[in-house]
Amino acid sequence: MKIDHSLPLEYSTEENRLKILGFWIFLGAEIMLFATLFASYFTLYDRTGSGPTGAEIFHITPVLFETILLLTSSFTIGLGIHAMRLGRQKAMMGFFIVTLLLGLAFLGVEIFEFVTYVHEGAGIQTSAFTSILLTTLGTHGAHVTLGLFWGLYILIQVKRDGLTPETGNKSFIFSLYWHFLDVVWIFIFSFIYLKGMM
Repeated sequence: MKIDHSLPLEYSTEENRLKILGFWIFLGAEIMLFATLFASYFTLYDRTGSGPTGAEIFHITPVLFETILLLTSSFTIGLGIHAMRLGRQKAMMGFFIVTLLLGLAFLGVEIFEFVTYVHEGAGIQTSAFTSILLTTLGTHGAHVTLGLFWGLYILIQVKRDGLTPETGNKSFIFSLYWHFLDVVWIFIFSFIYLKGMM
């Protein structure tokens, strides 16, 4: 395996560069998944039947809290990758741990939000609107949950093997995934919550 030390750690071998390209292609498929969910949401958002509307169940406080948590986690994962490129393993792991804790807090708020919706009569079978709303939010939440386990697995590998081209590549690909989840959340925040509160 030929290592090019003039490139960042995650790009330092041809295999690493191909894996990053492959992951960008995978993210293209993920974009299509969320685009389909958003298209379905925009089709069904006013089909509330006898159930509540978005304006009746959306509350700005938990949504703002979720947004701050996720955007902060995007910043900390960026700091983690920067530390990795500088060869600072402890700092990199510290920023990754903070990122995962922020992601866990986000999930906690989202679960609380789901429970609140159900108590307010907005279950998955209440109406077409609540069904697509909970499906879209739940799909994003499931991706965050997967990210938490994935990030933990990477931390274990970095602790065990140190910063190598392989662990650097895995860490960088994970950071791309995490940034992608943050971008999706911005769309959810803007087009589902803010639009729904108007």
